[in-house]
Amino acid sequence: MKLDPHAQASAVISAPAAARTIVPIVLCGGAGSRLWPASREAFPKQFIALLGEESMFQQTLGRIRDPLFGAPVIVTHDDFRFLVLSQIKQVGMTGEILLEPARRDSGPAIAAAVNFVQKRDPQALVLVLASDHLIGDLAAFRSAVETATSGAAQGRLVTFGIVPDKPATGYGYIRPEPGNEGVRKVLSFVEKPDEATAARYLDEGYLWNSGMFLFRADSFMAELSKHEPAMASAVAAAVAHAHEDIGFHRLNAEHFGAAPRKSIDYAVMEQTDLASVVPASFGWSDVGSWSSVWEASPRDESGNAGGHNVEFVDSRNCYVQSSGPLTVLVGVEDAVVIVENDAVMVTKRDRAEQVKGAFERLKADGHPSVVSSRRVYRPWGYYQTLDLGARFQVKRIVVDPGQKLSLQSHHHRAEHWVVVRGIAEVTRDDETILVHENESIYLPIGCVHRMANPGKILLEIIEVQSGSYLGEDDIVRYEDIYRRV
Repeated sequence: MKLDPHAQASAVISAPAAARTIVPIVLCGGAGSRLWPASREAFPKQFIALLGEESMFQQTLGRIRDPLFGAPVIVTHDDFRFLVLSQIKQVGMTGEILLEPARRDSGPAIAAAVNFVQKRDPQALVLVLASDHLIGDLAAFRSAVETATSGAAQGRLVTFGIVPDKPATGYGYIRPEPGNEGVRKVLSFVEKPDEATAARYLDEGYLWNSGMFLFRADSFMAELSKHEPAMASAVAAAVAHAHEDIGFHRLNAEHFGAAPRKSIDYAVMEQTDLASVVPASFGWSDVGSWSSVWEASPRDESGNAGGHNVEFVDSRNCYVQSSGPLTVLVGVEDAVVIVENDAVMVTKRDRAEQVKGAFERLKADGHPSVVSSRRVYRPWGYYQTLDLGARFQVKRIVVDPGQKLSLQSHHHRAEHWVVVRGIAEVTRDDETILVHENESIYLPIGCVHRMANPGKILLEIIEVQSGSYLGEDDIVRYEDIYRRV
């Protein structure tokens, strides 16, 4: 999505190669199953403030808030488009958003974004980043990027290999060509090892595969065409036939769907002779489990880490996160406890990788908690279910300044809105009414209505629904600025 005129993009195109601005591509479409129940399919981990006040995605954007980088190209799924837009705006950045019509793994996602950039500048330098990684040392990160730039400018496909500090079994590894620090040839990529193999890799100088890359757009597309021609042609057609949708770049579904489902490693990096690596130590983690969240969190003298509403009594090396209820651990060691409004997950830290298996089992059973929590995000803000009964539901609704819900009606329910903060501009059939704080309004079954926030602060209301059916599919939309049906 083009958020404002792209002055930086023009500078990229006209600059000489040696001074060319790097265009970041941020992948923002994962499901975040390993960090359930805080992470859900409708609100995955990259959008959560797990470590600090900002989300993982916003922290990623912060790393590229630097003259070295141009405005990012963000690849995300249609379901996340307004979340991405909202979080970009919150940190005051600009960028363009490409919408994947289907998830086809990292290969097609990256290839489509690179092709999108290539159309403006074939020799643009492109930095590929995941939206849900942690990097602790920003100065070291910038230095590694600058080191990689020399190889990328010469046509190399450069990845960043993390210097291991332990024999981890949760990462893929890279075997680099022996030599000094700098851009080194990749001799091989290897899959996640067992413990004995990981220990040997550590002794032999292997690097963790970070999944971050820097290369010239034309070099990457040439190698993709050589090794995965079907993917190259599919994404090129998907970009060529993309269309604008209220500013978002919506990739063509038919052509994108024809791209083979492969990761960038399988599609290109493990096939090309141009693969290179920069060894790096900048406090990297893919935050791929609750154990890694514990490792990255500040801990007390007993090794415990937790947020608000958490108490530890005679407990050691535990991680606890609670979205509300006071959670107390007594006499517990090496545990992870995650408390959400609608789900609680407890595991030992050394079994945290198995949360994904639990998530997949719940998903197969059709359990609603894998998709969304009681807080549901919408393009205008969010709502959260507070109570639910046989013929009633109580919600807290928060509307961002200047935003409005669709003009709609319901066949089976009436609604009563109480404003607790801000001012609501309410359309009710032929009326337009301003409802202030501590005031309320009743919306009978069948009336055509809309809520808008005309003010400069958040609008917060309590909604009480009553009727024979309260599902979200009992909405007849007449007009919607977000083009939902």
